[in-house]
Amino acid sequence: MSNTDNNYWNRRDFLLGMGAAAAGMALSSCGISGDRSAKGLTPEALAVKPVVNPETLEKRDLTVGYVPVNDCAPFAIAWKKGFFRKYGLNVTLNREASWATSRDGIIFGRLDASPVVSGAVTNARVGAEGARHAPLCAAMTIHRHGNAMTMNRAMWDFGLRPWREYNGDLEAFGRDFRNYFDKQPAEGKVWAVVLSSAIYEYFVRYLSAAAGVDPFKEFRIIIIPPPQMVTNVRIGATQAYMVAEPWNTRAIKGNEGVGFTFAQGREIWSGHPDRLLGVMETFINNYPKTYRSLVKAMIEACQYCSKPENRQEVAELITERSFTGAKPKQGPIDKFTRPAIVGEYNYGGFDDKKRILNSSETTLFFDLPPNLGRVPGDHSTFMWQSESIWLMTQAARWGQIKEIPKNAEELARKAWKTSLYREIATEMGIQCPQEDYKVEPAEVFIDKKAFDPSDPVGYLNSFAIRANAPNRFFMS
Repeated sequence: MSNTDNNYWNRRDFLLGMGAAAAGMALSSCGISGDRSAKGLTPEALAVKPVVNPETLEKRDLTVGYVPVNDCAPFAIAWKKGFFRKYGLNVTLNREASWATSRDGIIFGRLDASPVVSGAVTNARVGAEGARHAPLCAAMTIHRHGNAMTMNRAMWDFGLRPWREYNGDLEAFGRDFRNYFDKQPAEGKVWAVVLSSAIYEYFVRYLSAAAGVDPFKEFRIIIIPPPQMVTNVRIGATQAYMVAEPWNTRAIKGNEGVGFTFAQGREIWSGHPDRLLGVMETFINNYPKTYRSLVKAMIEACQYCSKPENRQEVAELITERSFTGAKPKQGPIDKFTRPAIVGEYNYGGFDDKKRILNSSETTLFFDLPPNLGRVPGDHSTFMWQSESIWLMTQAARWGQIKEIPKNAEELARKAWKTSLYREIATEMGIQCPQEDYKVEPAEVFIDKKAFDPSDPVGYLNSFAIRANAPNRFFMS
């Protein structure tokens, strides 16, 4: 293909992506309109007696962002239940329109802290294409799992089915996947994710390549905010997407005929980090006591969300307009948010089969199941710096950086504040792993390929399908 052809496709792809997003903003019943941020303090929060004197904190008043997906749950709980107040903080929650604004709000100083996609912090440090370059830090993991891939009705009609029905046969899935895209025009080969540095983008490419399908040749990836995903599939602007719940369930229960869940992210990598609590390095340095209070409040909120007896309450709380706004006009108040929070996950489909999977692993806020909690003291909010190294291998694999940095471990240590987290958790009586790195065994990945963080270059080179040039994204 000539340079002229490449320029044409870049311009064309950009316009297609812009058109899809504009249409989504106009048509989505769940689009952001006005300021929906949670205001004031609840009576429940006001009744909480602080254990930290606000006068001892360098900065008591904080603005913390969140995005209208299920992982806003710990922020909603910390606000409603008074965990922020308990640790001397007066927090204003700010509802962000997208994962880009959540990230950029921290970097440009509009927000003191906010959740970020798990690749955003790593890529900000390595200078990856498609990411903001800044001294961004991760304070803790907000949750693991809780996301999924949605495919449209046409893909179902073609013969594609939920991954669980392929019984681990990547070759069979690859044939169906490639055959579908072979029969589509260029505008029918679009997959959406929430941000270029999101683990979702890496999962979409990882799945495709594991099945022997080169993602650069078979389809394109564009960036769309979570609340606009369903609408863009409905109007035909995209054929599939990967996002955090409840926007996969919404395609099944709220918009019958739009799509089905192909796979949960945990079927690609069981135990993967989804969302991190992001702050700037200057925030940690300038407000160390405030930082510790913030992390403690968020850890307690994640613990609350993790308890089985609280999950129904959590699922209902986040349906409010201030949070996901996913309150249905008919039926149970939590029918969109409940499946991933409580663990009654419906894959959907366009036949008479029920595809409901009951699993406590659907979303992990703190406690880990035995198959994942293999290291003493491990829990969901603990950050393994080896996971940051894995994200670097994917940034290199898909051309966002030219190579894995020679100082990868140093960058991971600066970006993911594991040692600080360990100190803070220990003050709370929480046991933590004493190491920062662990090997991810073969059985946790869809392609049964283990990851040893001591040899990231060898791991990267073991993949036959990988990029040789930087990848261009059409929106950010």
